[in-house]
Amino acid sequence: MESVGSEPNGTSTAVKVLVAGGPRTDTPALVDSVSEIPLLHVEEFFVVGGVADVASVGVDLGRITISPELLLYLFGTSTEDRSWFLWDELFAGALGAIVLADTRALDDSAAAVDFFRGRGIPFVVGVDCSEGTRLPEVDEVRAALGLGPNVPVRLCHASRRESTKQLLIALVESLMAAAREQSAITANR
Repeated sequence: MESVGSEPNGTSTAVKVLVAGGPRTDTPALVDSVSEIPLLHVEEFFVVGGVADVASVGVDLGRITISPELLLYLFGTSTEDRSWFLWDELFAGALGAIVLADTRALDDSAAAVDFFRGRGIPFVVGVDCSEGTRLPEVDEVRAALGLGPNVPVRLCHASRRESTKQLLIALVESLMAAAREQSAITANR
């Protein structure tokens, strides 16, 4: 899925992929690793419970030009409690999602899994394998996040372009398999 680096021409179709993870995951690095434009980070600060308690919510945006007619936009943010209001807006029209999990705290990404599963958004899980961490078994990841066999799980390095491309390819392959399955069900009715 190489981007050709062309600029949108006004007749392009845009598709959206969401990127989410627990508090320890580096979703901005994942988006930035494949984006052909500089990572756009939008952050809003707000006061919680008083002047001294300031919090922020951020969204990261990246773009990949698949062809002059097809643009892929990646939207990433955390699944911390203060960010949930964004997800209800961001998931509308999403093609699918990548859930990024940290090897040191797999269950921190369970909220993202539950969000996408609950809204019927296809997703893949990328387990970010930081240097020096123990690599988990796929079955361990599935158990920690309550994943069925139909959800692709891949070990990855969020900041490496090739690794992120492989996650996107796994998502597309999963979407294609689901479309074939749905087509077969429809044809048999």
